[in-house]
Parts: sequence; structure tokens; C-alpha cells
Amino acid sequence: MAHANEMVKHVIDIGELQELRLSQRSIYKVPHNLRKVKEEPYTPQCISIGPIHFNKQEFMPMQEHKLRYFQFFWNRVSNEQAMMNYKDYLKTKEREIRQCYAEKFPDMANEKFVDMMLLDAVFIMELFLRNCHNNSFGESDDLILTQSWLGRNITRDLILLENQIPFFVLQKLYDNVVPDENKKKEHTCFVHLAIEYFAFYDNQTCSSHESDETKKDRFEEPKHFTDLIRCFYLPTERESGCARHVLRTATKLHESGVCFEKGDVKRRLLDITFEKTPILSLFLCFGCFPYLDHFKARFRIPQLKLDHTTECVFRNLIAFEQCHYPEKPYICNYVSLLDSLIHTKLDVEFLVEKEVIVHELGSDKEVATLVNGLCKHVVTNSTSYYETINKLNEHYVSNWNHTVAALRLVYFKDLWRASSTVVGIAVLVFAVFQFLRLVGVVFYSPRMSKM
Repeated sequence: MAHANEMVKHVIDIGELQELRLSQRSIYKVPHNLRKVKEEPYTPQCISIGPIHFNKQEFMPMQEHKLRYFQFFWNRVSNEQAMMNYKDYLKTKEREIRQCYAEKFPDMANEKFVDMMLLDAVFIMELFLRNCHNNSFGESDDLILTQSWLGRNITRDLILLENQIPFFVLQKLYDNVVPDENKKKEHTCFVHLAIEYFAFYDNQTCSSHESDETKKDRFEEPKHFTDLIRCFYLPTERESGCARHVLRTATKLHESGVCFEKGDVKRRLLDITFEKTPILSLFLCFGCFPYLDHFKARFRIPQLKLDHTTECVFRNLIAFEQCHYPEKPYICNYVSLLDSLIHTKLDVEFLVEKEVIVHELGSDKEVATLVNGLCKHVVTNSTSYYETINKLNEHYVSNWNHTVAALRLVYFKDLWRASSTVVGIAVLVFAVFQFLRLVGVVFYSPRMSKM
């Protein structure tokens, strides 16, 4: 054992080993196996935040905007002492901030690192404050506010995993430097200001319907903005396990009588459920009638809105989970579930028809290609949907469910066809009853007369 320790000391400096052990990493470079699938979704388009993409030539034009925003913020605060105190805070926390990054930056001197962190934090804070105050601070002279494409690109770059600074750096700036008159009553902490700025990515969740206490529980301590976006989507129940079999596609499940429904708008994106009443669900064909939902096998999926930013969001969340939350891969589980449901454009067409998916892409085939590509090289050991997947597979393998589903698709496809079918059955029963009655009259009347 002693020899092993000596060898370690020769191979690596013991101080570096201690730093590695104590490091609280949360900001990573995207793993090579994920980046090589598609590089664009992980790469900033117009602005660099933090040290990973610092000083790259293509982001130099945005440095001018950062400096102008620094001046705007300085004028807003009008408190030189508060700004100097904040810079001193960054100096004392430099080691802790550096440890938030999986990469080391030995070529970046201490002072340069602190100045970079200060400029980026102030830029983000001024940007968020201008956003929440309806662009009321000199918007006519602000390209970010007047050119919507630039503002959207910056928002997109701020959620990238490689483009982050620690959340506590921004929280400290908000608490100790931002004047109280610039804080809205509902923004009791910086996370509320950030949620308002990233509301574009929160359009599928229930945050607008939640109480302040619920929001506080959900967004208590995000590591950075990528982590914050992940919190938007997290499921209510988070128990994980292993599914016994792979889930069938959406069209296959539909053929077995599974009723796909758009989930409640108040539910989070990852809150997916499968419900059916044990006895009543044996008669799936009656589920087409109003108020008879208990006869259905209901697969409820909150509506997923896909546009040209969706792939970027999901790929960065997946990369973050692969690096930081390998035991809590909820986004990975969700994307894997979608990948199982969607194999071809026919599956997408069906889900679009059911309003489970709404998209702005060129075609349903593009949606299928996008979803099927998200899971490439993604590794998970469990899924939070294991119970749902097992129940759906048990439903699918039942021959009775397939028979009743076929009956439903032919005779109970909609309310009018079902009504016609019921009327037809009633007429048939009545005709049979009349026939039996007539037979009784013909065959039994002579016998009774003889007696």
C-alpha cells in the first residue's frame, strides 16, 4: 500500500489529486461520442459564456455588446463599492468556481479568469433585467432588443452545456448588487428572474400554474441554466427500474386498443401515464361514447411542441445527464420512450393526429429522423417509465385486446358509427326475439288446441 502511495505521488501531484477529489463539477465539455453524432447543437452561435469557448475569434463581435451592457449595469447600480465588493467575492471564490468545470484552464491567469466571470455575470444580469422590465432601458440603442433573431440566438446559446457559469455567481450578484427598485415583487430570488427569461422553453410545463412554494422546491438549487431548463420538465414521480421488454410503436399499440390522449396542460412534459380499469377495459369498444372513459386503456402524454430549437435543447440536456446525473437520466428516459413509440413517419402522423405532437418541421419524416437520432450513443441503466412500459406491453400481448380493438376500429371508430352499430345490434336482437316468438306461436299453438 505504501508503495502504491509513493507511485501516485510520482505520477500526479498530491495537491492536484486532492483538488480532483473535492471538485464539485457541474459544467462539462460534451462527450466526444455525442458530439461526433452532430456538433452544431452543442456549439454557441454568437456568444461565449464562461471559459470553455472564451477568446474564440468568432465570438469577438459580441464582446462589444458585453461591454456596453456592463456600462448599462454600472449606470443602473450607481454603487461603485457594491461592484468592487462583488469582484472581491469572485476573487475569493475563484478556486470554487474553477472546480465547477470538468476542464482545467491553466493558461488562464487568475485575474483574467475573474474579469471574464465578472463581465459574463453582469451581461447576463443586465439582459435578464431588461427582459423582465419590458425592454424599458434604452431599447432604441440596443441591438439585442431590437433585432429579435439576435436575442433568440443568445437565449439559445445560454442553455448550452459548454456555455455556462455557476448559478451561485449570478445569485450573489442579484442579491448584493442589483438595487431593490429593479427587482419585481415576485422575483424573491434570481431563479425567478431566470425562469421568466427562459419562459420560451417552459411552454409545455405547469410552472405558470404552480404556487411559489412548489416552484421553490423544483428550482431550489440549479447548478446553471442547463440544469434549470432540465428542472422545467422533470416528472412528478421519479422512481426508476428496468422494463422487461422494449415498448412497441405508437401504431402497434393503437392496434391493440391503446387510446393515446394529449395530457393535461398543467402536467409537466415528462409526466406520462397509462391507466385502465381492470374489468371495464375488457370492453374497449364502448370507450367511444361520451362519459365512458373508464372503458378505455388511456395512454396520456403531455403535448410535445417541436421546432428548430428542440433538438438543441434535448441534446444538451441529454449530454448533461450523461455527465452529471447518470443515476437520474429522466430526460434520457423520456427521449428513449419517444424513440420506441416512433419508428416511421406513420407513427408521427398518428401522434400528430392525436395532438400528442405538434411540430413546425418540414415533414413528419423529419420528426421521426430527429427523435430517432437523439438516443444514439446514450447509455442508461434504468428508466422512470418502467411500470408504464410493462403495463403497455402486458396490454399489447393480450389476444383479447387485439380482437376488441379490431372490433372497435371497424364498428366503433367514432360516435356515429358506434351509434349505428348499437342500433343495428338492437334491431338484430329485436328481429331474433320476434322470430323466436313467431316460432313459438306456430309450433306451440296447435299443441295447446289439441289439449
